[in-house]
Amino acid sequence: MSTANHTAPVPHPAPPSPLSAFAGLQDELDKLSPRFAIRASQIQIIQSPKDFYDTLKSKILTARRRIYLSTLYIGKNEYELVNTIRQALSQNPELKVSILTDALRGTRETPEPSCASLLVPLVAEFGAHRVEIRMYHTPNLTGVRKRIIPRRINEGWGLQHMKLANLSSDYFSNRQDRYHLISSQRVTDYFASIHHAVGALSYRVEPDTEDRAAYHLRWPESNPAPSPLEDPKRFIASAGTLLNPLIRAVTPRQRPLEDSIQDTILYPLAQFTPLLRPDTSTEYPTLMTVLRRLATDFAGSRWTFTAGYFNIRPELQSLLLASRCERGVVVTASPWSNGFYGSKGVSGMLPSAYTLLSRRFLEAVQRAGLTSSIQLKEWRRGTIGKEGGWTYHAKGLWVTLPAEDHPSMTLVGSSNYTKRSYSLDLETNVLILTRNSDLQSRLAAEETWLQDHARMIDLDEFTKTERRVGLHVRVAMWIVSLVGGAL
Repeated sequence: MSTANHTAPVPHPAPPSPLSAFAGLQDELDKLSPRFAIRASQIQIIQSPKDFYDTLKSKILTARRRIYLSTLYIGKNEYELVNTIRQALSQNPELKVSILTDALRGTRETPEPSCASLLVPLVAEFGAHRVEIRMYHTPNLTGVRKRIIPRRINEGWGLQHMKLANLSSDYFSNRQDRYHLISSQRVTDYFASIHHAVGALSYRVEPDTEDRAAYHLRWPESNPAPSPLEDPKRFIASAGTLLNPLIRAVTPRQRPLEDSIQDTILYPLAQFTPLLRPDTSTEYPTLMTVLRRLATDFAGSRWTFTAGYFNIRPELQSLLLASRCERGVVVTASPWSNGFYGSKGVSGMLPSAYTLLSRRFLEAVQRAGLTSSIQLKEWRRGTIGKEGGWTYHAKGLWVTLPAEDHPSMTLVGSSNYTKRSYSLDLETNVLILTRNSDLQSRLAAEETWLQDHARMIDLDEFTKTERRVGLHVRVAMWIVSLVGGAL
């Protein structure tokens, strides 16, 4: 009897389990960023801007030792917020307050009322030993360029964009964002060290001796660097020496996530590109690492990516398109819910510019043959500037691993994922990994409610008359880039 020789089929390796995929990602992230293990119950996800504002005021009034507010600016009419800080300082003599904002955005309206003039009376009333107001100024806007660029658009050359949020009335009422409250002393201490370091590289706001509402920007001799306006090169060199050890800190090796009673890990991420030579920022490489895994270990995942201003870096877009996803959703603001809608001058062209970029993204999706798996949604709730109109400013990423029902990973923070975010601004973010089912459910709920006012759009949308982008918008985009700025 003869037998035929048959070659046994070579089995394909089984895909890694979600836990092993997580462990592999952690190995990479541990080389990039500090790491904090916490309990999922230490993260509270807040839904509405009003709830965020109420929580903020409550935390201010119950603070015992310290308050740190890091923000792009505080609205010039936010008297209630300032009075809440004043009340907290009055009722607790041990309390100290440190506020960090951006100098360009915080003084833009001067000599009219501004963020700086709103805050400086706190220093006059409670003393510099209890209240510190710092304003960061980019080293990228100096000399002739600073003199000729209009104030309304000069923030396109770099900002202090790290924030708990922009603290102005629309952010407390009709602007949809993301709000995560993390209750951890170790995490708070870490971000306090970042706050102090950037504050030491910033101007101090001091009251005028004759007019309590007037202010002066001073560069303290105690700052570890010269002023960015006087010597930007030395400023950058000194800033790198101060910041690099903080963002690249080495953490002890911990137990694997799935074996720990602390079921959630936070990676604090910083993008300080304008201040680091070479650039050792951690946010961009971490996001790139996560997105690359969507085509390998995380193939078959579902993801949602959102940015209020849809101008993500081309490298990030390429990785989203290369992801082997079951479903991918990009959510961005519609022109009518864009924060620049109705603005005067060049900034008023930005909603149309983002429309052009959205169209180009959908064209790329179509060329890649991915229209069945990757969607673009626009968020709109009324029209900004009219009664009931909201703006959309949420930013982040959610990833639901294969065979799971809810996200186990999210990125949340200040970055808009644009060229400007990764070249000109200061940004901080947090990557959250969790095996806790309750937190995963809450992340899923957040992912869902942020799409309550979003609808899917396709290329036909951009054939409508109101969506056509004029040549003047394209020229304005080119001019901003030519003189060193970014959207």
